[in-house]
This record gives sequence, C-alpha cells and structure tokens, in this order.
Amino acid sequence: MNKYKKILLGIVLMGLVVMAFFAYRVYDTFFTVNTNFTEGTYEVLIPTGADYNTAFLAIADAVEDRDALHETAVRKGYNKNVKAGRFLIEPGMSNNEIINAVRSRNIPLNVRFNNQERLEDLAGRIASQLEPDSLSLLNVMRDPTFLKENGFTQENALSMYLPNQYEFYWNSSPEAYRRRMLASWKSFWNETRRARAAALGLTPQQVTSLAAIVHKETAKVDERPVVAGVYINRLKNGIKLDADPTVIYAKKLTDDDFNQVIKRVLYKDLTIDNRYNTYKYPGVPPGPIVTPDLSAIDAVLNYKKHDYLYFVADIDNFGYHDFSKTLSEHNRKADRYRQWISAQKVNR
Repeated sequence: MNKYKKILLGIVLMGLVVMAFFAYRVYDTFFTVNTNFTEGTYEVLIPTGADYNTAFLAIADAVEDRDALHETAVRKGYNKNVKAGRFLIEPGMSNNEIINAVRSRNIPLNVRFNNQERLEDLAGRIASQLEPDSLSLLNVMRDPTFLKENGFTQENALSMYLPNQYEFYWNSSPEAYRRRMLASWKSFWNETRRARAAALGLTPQQVTSLAAIVHKETAKVDERPVVAGVYINRLKNGIKLDADPTVIYAKKLTDDDFNQVIKRVLYKDLTIDNRYNTYKYPGVPPGPIVTPDLSAIDAVLNYKKHDYLYFVADIDNFGYHDFSKTLSEHNRKADRYRQWISAQKVNR
C-alpha cells in the first residue's frame, strides 16, 4: 500500500506542479505588463469592417510580446468579435487590459473646423479627423434630397455647418456626422435668433451668408457689429454691398483656384460676372463665402445701429476700419488707403 500511496502522491504533486505552471502561464500571459512605451497613450484606430488580422496589426506596435497578445485575444474571443473605433492603450497595461480596451472602450474625440470656404474644404478637414473619406462626406453634404427637406440649396449648404468643437466617435458614418451638424444648427437657430433674422427680412441661411462677409472683413470681434450695421444699412437703402471679400471669392470660383492668395482687389476684379460678386449683383450672395464664426452670425443679428454706409481699412489702427456716412468722405479715406497700400508694394 505504501508503494501505491507514493505513486498517488507523486501523481498529485505532479498535477499540482502542472497546475501551478499553467496558472503562472495564464497569469504571465494575461496580467503581465506588455506595453513597449512608458509615457502618453497609444491611439489604435480600427476601421469599420476590419478583420482580426487588421485589428491585431493596429494594436501590435504598442506591445512587447505579440504572441502573448494573440493568445490573450484568442482566449477572450476577441479574434471573433472585432470592434471598429478609436481606442487608447496606456503605459503599463497587461494583455488582458489591452484586449478589454479595444473590445469595449471606443473613445470619442473632439472634431474642430473653422474658416472653410467650400463644402470640399470642409469635407477634407473632417476626413482628416474621422474615418470617412472626403468624397463620402462631400456626397452626403451635397445630397439634394436632404438639402431640400431641410431648407438648404447646393449654394448655401455650407451655412448648416457651424464652426465649433464637436465630440464624435472616430468611426462615425458620414450620415451620422451630417445628422449631428443639422441638430447643432437647429439648436443654434432657436426661436430668438430666428425672430431676429425675420425682423431683418432674412432667412438664417442669408444671415450666415452676410455673417461670412463680416467675418472676412474683420477679425476684431468687437468691430463686427459695427461692420454688420454698415451692410444692414446698405441692404435697407437698396445699395449693393460692394464687399471686397465677395470679389475675392468670385475670382477664386471663376478661376477654379482656391489656393491663390489675393491681398488686394483690383478694379478689373469688380467686373467679374459671378453671383457672389456684390459689386455687380445686389443683395446677399447665394451662399456663404466661408464658415463664419458664431460671433459673426450674432454680430449680424445684433448689429450696431448707426448711419455709416462705407468703411475702409484704418491705416492708423491696424486691424480696424475707418467708417464714413457719405461717399465723398469715404472716397477721401479710400484714396489715402490706396496710397498707403501701394507704398507697401502690395500689388495683388
């Protein structure tokens, strides 16, 4: 009996050793630190529809032991249940924590844009931050059915996109992005703002188009209500807006070149036959020439009441403008400005 007891005891001890080794192996595979960096975070972007191989390669550059990561992924069933999205791996994470992170912690990011002149530019800007490509975004932005149902046109569609910071999941679809932008637009254009627009005889889209001109005319937030007041006065008096930024936009549109830099508007530019040229066509342009800051939109809605009809860059107070009530007064100031800018050798 002693012999059999010894054999049995040996088997039990061997089993304990095997179990201990297995437990250590599991612990070592699952819970030992496996990141190869010590500071910051490692961003993992897993595309929509990605298979396990694609996902694994996106994660693998952040780890020391790829085999251990793979074993953990298989044991936890991640290889059969890959999730798309943006995930963050932190220093000191174990394989277990890494797989848990990429399996269930899709982290949103802040999407920003401003000063976009066209839908094409906006689509490119958003595509640089989210998964969808610029063409997919542009097609959704231009969708005629969507635009008609929500009161927009191809020309003023840009007015729906209000510059701000928005939280999105990286793998948001183009449609999801558009829905969020429409919801933000509706929230911004509340009853109070709509009433103010109506009092001006303008739609929200027209207010945005006018605000885009104000935005381009001055970067000084405190001056924007004054500039807006000039344009409101001109509209009320049936005077063309004569806004240089619209001429620049019309030239870029006509030349099909939005990369050109135009620092000075020439007399010949004023004759460009384009609906955005407010020296040639009266009223508000058919769409915004840029995505204006929200402060520019509110500057139009809360414009400063005065009698000014003209303004020119103030050479004595850089960044601001010199306002006039009469054309003769304005012409004197404009001549002074032209002499100054010529002296700076700014010819275009």
